[in-house]
Amino acid sequence: MAIVKSFRPVRPPADKAAKIACVPYDVVSDEEVRAITAADPDSFLRVTRPETEFGTDDPAKAFSEAKKLLEGFISQGLLSQDQEPGIFVYRLAVDGRQQTGIVACCSVDDYDNGVIKKHEKTRPDKVRDRTDHMLALRAQTGLIFLAFRNTDEMRRLIAEAATVGPIYDFSDPKGVRQTVWRVPDPNAVSDAFSRIGELYVADGHHRAESASLARKELRDANAEHIGTESYNFVMAGIFPSEDLSIMAYNRVVKDLNGLSAEEFLARLQENFIVSENGERTPEERGRFAMYLGGKWYGLRFNVNYIREPDVLERLDVQILQQNLLTPILGIGDPRTDPRIVFVGGGRGLDELEEYVDSGRASVAFSLYPTAMDDLLAVSDMGEVMPPKSTWFEPKLKDGLFVHLI
Repeated sequence: MAIVKSFRPVRPPADKAAKIACVPYDVVSDEEVRAITAADPDSFLRVTRPETEFGTDDPAKAFSEAKKLLEGFISQGLLSQDQEPGIFVYRLAVDGRQQTGIVACCSVDDYDNGVIKKHEKTRPDKVRDRTDHMLALRAQTGLIFLAFRNTDEMRRLIAEAATVGPIYDFSDPKGVRQTVWRVPDPNAVSDAFSRIGELYVADGHHRAESASLARKELRDANAEHIGTESYNFVMAGIFPSEDLSIMAYNRVVKDLNGLSAEEFLARLQENFIVSENGERTPEERGRFAMYLGGKWYGLRFNVNYIREPDVLERLDVQILQQNLLTPILGIGDPRTDPRIVFVGGGRGLDELEEYVDSGRASVAFSLYPTAMDDLLAVSDMGEVMPPKSTWFEPKLKDGLFVHLI
């Protein structure tokens, strides 16, 4: 049983929401952040990525300045806290498709105990960074992106909430329409989630882990801890899995591990059928597109299993890791190896070519997207996927909701 409850968010007024709302902190480079905040000083990226404005030499100072910025946004009326707790419906619509879910608070205990299931390992340095940011600001500044298996009851409650006037309705620079409604009966939504069971981390593993670590540190420092404090809950966007679309998370490798291009191509043929087909996007599972030496190659996995593989072994990201990246290119732990770069599908295939053509990398791989059902199945198994297995679009906005802890 998942605990989903109302909260009192700090959020922008309707006429300022479009300017304040920003992309998640971890999907843009420092240069992109500087360009966005220079064009719009009210962008919430100034709060979530303060190091681009105040430097990286002293992270504590940068986070202290971020706290001042958050307080300044509040004092200037760019953000204000709701007087009454609530739960919200959040819809993102683009290119003829939409995903509509719930914004509320979830229990950190549920995350720690596995009611909220994860599918990726986290990097300790990234977790520490977001934990320190959270503790310095005493706020969660972005939504964890959760998924759930939908029910008729939740479909009805979401549809009913979306019939009244929205509190936000605007389109972002990429044309994604952002619409938010306040749920008229938050208790009904909480009750409905108590009958759904598990929730799944779709995106935001580092934020979720940071919320858990921040809770531990605040709990240990609070001699009067009783378990109902705001730091025991984490803000999330919770969406039906049937609404979600996963894009490929592609890979770029900086060198060929001491091999010539000819030697590398020969090694590939141990486990793959290699063709010079020029296609940049794989057509089906078990196929990969590879960019090497200014040309696109097709790779088809060509290994017969001794037994029927489980869902994790069938994942294309796992096939690539276990049969190419590790044994041929020497990428042992892709979470920590500096020779591999991950490029989300939303950034386009031209970026893969640019990496190789510029000499910043030797080879790039375009993958077939992971299926949503596979993500749920791997999570239910208690297993983890290779890092950066999924890229969700459209991204949930930061800055529309802030949870003070």
